[in-house]
Amino acid sequence: MSGFSRRDFLMTTAGAALASGFVGSSSAATGTPKRGGTLVGTWGGFEPQSLFVPAGGGSSPYFTSTKVFERLLRLTVDLKFEPVLALDIKPAEDFRSYTIKLRPNVTWHDGKPLTAEDLVFNAMEYWKPISAGVTLDALEGAEAVDPLTVVLKFKVPVPEFFLKSVLAGKAGLVIPKHIYAGSNIITNPVNNTPIGTGPFKVKEWVRGSHVEFARHDGYWNAGLPYVDKLVIRWWRDPASRSAAFEAGQLDIGTFNPIPAPDIARLTGTKKFVAETKGYSNSAWITSVEFNQRREIFKKREVRQALLHAIDRSFISDTIFFGRAHPSIGAIPSSNSIFFTKDVQDYPFDVKKAAKLLDAAGYPVKSGSRFKMSLVSAGWFEENVKIGQYLKQAFEDVDITVELAIPDRATSLKRIYSDYEYDVAVSNNSGSIELIPATTQYYTTDGIVKGAAFRNATGYSNPKMDEIVGKMAIETDEKKRVSLVHEFDKLAAIDAPILPMVDLEPVTIARADVRNHSLTADFMGESWAEVWLDR
Repeated sequence: MSGFSRRDFLMTTAGAALASGFVGSSSAATGTPKRGGTLVGTWGGFEPQSLFVPAGGGSSPYFTSTKVFERLLRLTVDLKFEPVLALDIKPAEDFRSYTIKLRPNVTWHDGKPLTAEDLVFNAMEYWKPISAGVTLDALEGAEAVDPLTVVLKFKVPVPEFFLKSVLAGKAGLVIPKHIYAGSNIITNPVNNTPIGTGPFKVKEWVRGSHVEFARHDGYWNAGLPYVDKLVIRWWRDPASRSAAFEAGQLDIGTFNPIPAPDIARLTGTKKFVAETKGYSNSAWITSVEFNQRREIFKKREVRQALLHAIDRSFISDTIFFGRAHPSIGAIPSSNSIFFTKDVQDYPFDVKKAAKLLDAAGYPVKSGSRFKMSLVSAGWFEENVKIGQYLKQAFEDVDITVELAIPDRATSLKRIYSDYEYDVAVSNNSGSIELIPATTQYYTTDGIVKGAAFRNATGYSNPKMDEIVGKMAIETDEKKRVSLVHEFDKLAAIDAPILPMVDLEPVTIARADVRNHSLTADFMGESWAEVWLDR
């Protein structure tokens, strides 16, 4: 039995009764937008390894790169696609090709025009092989019909919602051909000072402190951005961000930037608002992942037994101060299109967990069933506490646990490169469309050594691959929903990953910051329309 008890958790997280659901009404525009000023933003995580990581790299580089690069589309809070760099994306009757009409008079930050050739390069040299990967395996060609028109051709029918979601999502950033052609996109040094079509240009990156973006005066959307400068700054702990807000050093922070007890205190002054909108297409989950390269955890019965040893309500209510709720399957409950409750559940039951471990062939011998290495990725404060809690929970069923809580770089290396763990605590954010953000944790083609936030468990089931393969080509949306439910049911039964809790993220902003949190993934938008009412 560990010395870190539930009572310790309750004592160290005083104020756990704070409720979730903070809503700030000042995020919307009131009056005529004002121009000028410097907007200082942050998020509830650490500094990125690079301002742009072509293959993904997590939320930190996604946050910075989306202020420079743009996509063809974006998704509104009511899940409608709006044009950005594309004016129109239209499928053929057989859904085997899509015609894309680009917006005219768009230039890169260096003055060169955005053309159809850029899009062809992105489709075949960046999206398919790097950012979207196997998600666009069916893409067989891209043709520039004229300077602003491209036709994407596919080997099989491709669902419209799926393709538009990819193009509006994390994998769909549009990069310049004249900068990247002939180079290794992943290692190109320009990734630290990216050149895009967006409203902001990189001015300076002071490592360990901040990155400063300057207004792009040649931006295609005349009059935007409203602010002259955007500064993204990083603080190592949430309490420091609270202090920065109070000191007037910080204007806005996304994804739980401050300790939960500070939310009520700051918003109570009327100088700050807390907003829960802006995350519907970036739903966060905290999960437990089992390394099936290890003989013990290759056994499904062991994985299922351990799930019963975890009190997910305790995690959501105490560690997250009620700003999370127990997950139901692999699909977040906030996903209004694909969520289902009809999946196998694993209610908290220590006695049942012990019996299942006995039945799986791992009875207690000399005081322990077996030894496990537990790695809790140290990029969020809550993960530290979850790691400590899980160590206790697994020791309660007589498993010897060696807990490690490494920093961000070491966590990425141990979990996604070296596979140096038995059980890992990690986090991921999934979009409304499950391919690839969610499915890549469960499919065989999601196993890419060194690629962060994909299938690190080694789980491989031909039936799962078949279901996801059908999801990728089914153009009837009702049938697609049924296939997604099949996927979710199998994921719950095989249990390579346990989604423990769905997070309920909050954005904190000064009350005079306007026009924020109005899209489905505000953190990953350009922030061109945010203005300061000062």
